[in-house]
Parts: sequence; C-alpha cells; structure tokens
Amino acid sequence: MSNRPDIIEAKGICDSRALPDSDFTALWDAVIVDASIKDRLLGQAVLNFSIRHKLNRAEIPLHGIILLVGPPGTGKTSLARGLASRAAEAMSRKFQYLEVEPHALASAALGRSQQAVKHLLSSVVAEHADSGPLIVVLDEVETLAADRSKMSLEANPIDVHRATDAVLAQLDQLAARFPQLLFIATSNFERAIDSAFLSRADLIETIGNPNETACEQILRATLTSLAKSFPKIDAILRTPEFKRAAQRCIGLDGRRIRKIPIAACARDKQIAVDPNRLTGNDLLAAVEHAQEELARRNGDRR
Repeated sequence: MSNRPDIIEAKGICDSRALPDSDFTALWDAVIVDASIKDRLLGQAVLNFSIRHKLNRAEIPLHGIILLVGPPGTGKTSLARGLASRAAEAMSRKFQYLEVEPHALASAALGRSQQAVKHLLSSVVAEHADSGPLIVVLDEVETLAADRSKMSLEANPIDVHRATDAVLAQLDQLAARFPQLLFIATSNFERAIDSAFLSRADLIETIGNPNETACEQILRATLTSLAKSFPKIDAILRTPEFKRAAQRCIGLDGRRIRKIPIAACARDKQIAVDPNRLTGNDLLAAVEHAQEELARRNGDRR
C-alpha cells in the first residue's frame, strides 16, 4: 500500500515518502525500455545498499550516484522514481525517499545558490540519511552541477560556479559518511553536466527514444488502457493501420507516443464525445501529424 506524499518544508524538496511505494512501482512497470537497462539499474541500486559499506573507498570509490541521461520524454524521471521503489522491495527494507527540485535552489542573489545547495545536502539530506536507507532523486541535475568549463565569468555569476563546487564537495562528504544513501540523477542535457559530476557517477545509463518493438508496445499499452473505458477501441489493435501507425512512431519519444491515441480522438468532435468511434485511420493520421510537427521542430533548430 502506497503512502501519501509527505511534502516536507525544506527549500528544494518537492516530495518525501516512504518506500516501497505502489505508485512508483507502477511507473517502473509502465516504462517500456530494454530489459537489460532495468536489470543494470536495479543491480547497481541493490549493490549500493548491499556491499558498498563493506568496500574500501580509497580502492573502490563508489559515490552512490546513478545518472540517467537522454532526450526529453523517454521516461527517465519515471524510471528514477520506479527504481527507488524497486530497490527498496529488493532489499526487503523500509527506505526513505526525497525528490529535489533544483530550480527552487537557484537565486539571483550573490552566494545564495551556493548556500541553498549546501544547506540542502549537508543538513536536509544528511539528516534523513542518518536515520536509515535513503534514496534521493535529483531531476535535471545539470541545474545543480553545470559544466564549469563552458561558463565565462562575464556571462555567468561566480555564484553559479560556486554552486557546482558546493554540490561536488557535499556529494563527496555524503558518500564517505552514508553508504546507505543513493542519488538517482536525471538530465536531458548530458553535455551541460560538469565532468567532475560525471566522473563521480557509479553508473551512467542512456535512455533513448524507443525502437520499433518498443513503439508498438507503448502504443498497444496505451490503446489497451483506453479500451477499458471504451471497449470498441480494442478492435483497432487487430487492424493493419495499427501496425503502420506503430512503425511510423519511430523517432517519437515515449511520452509523445502515449499521447497519440488522445490526439487521434481530438481530431474529430464526434470521436472526442465518444472515443468508441476511433478508427485505425484516425490513429495513423495522428501519428503522421506528430511526425510532421517533429520534422518542423527539427528544421527550426537547424
């Protein structure tokens, strides 16, 4: 049974709960990626809590950091949350969970970002880690550990540099003090992350856009879910249009693919009123529109 989120009053913390959590476990099961990725992630997380405390850090410098990188919409945050719950299940213990909102730590005032980061890690995170196993998700970690080599002191206040320094220093101290602490970080922009943070990650896993098989699985799962309320939709899964739609999803991220059936329903007001009217051709048209929009955005970037 999942726990209701208990949002604690600490700057930068957007979620706090006990693990395992059924909502987070459902996220893990829903994200469709290669099974080997999930195996590596869960193996690394379990290893962190099972043997890290037995190792000599001078010889095997584990920092308790897993980093998920890749384009937006590929399920990195959902995987991070789900991994936290699955790790707690695997260890058969009660864990604590914190999720950090990095943007809440940013400040235009000189020195404030550094102070906020230091307080979050040295006080809030350390206090929770001191009372038992803890998993902390750092979403959009490049906000906290920006690549200092790409900054100019003219364009970026020195506070931004110092905030990254503070993150690295605190991570080192936490790694030494709390072997039962694991950070799971995510980023859409790996190149924007400081190299010193990357070197501290025990595992870096790239979560890319789904391949052809995964595209079909995602589209099928979404239509199946929609068919629970609108049963006639189930028939679309057996049409040649469904197969073509799934094949045309290549290049779209998982989040966009999950929105395709709803976009198909929205193409006609009669279908919007009664999604049982949805057809395979409607689905295919929605995929084609999504691909046109993707091509337009890519063209704008060039």
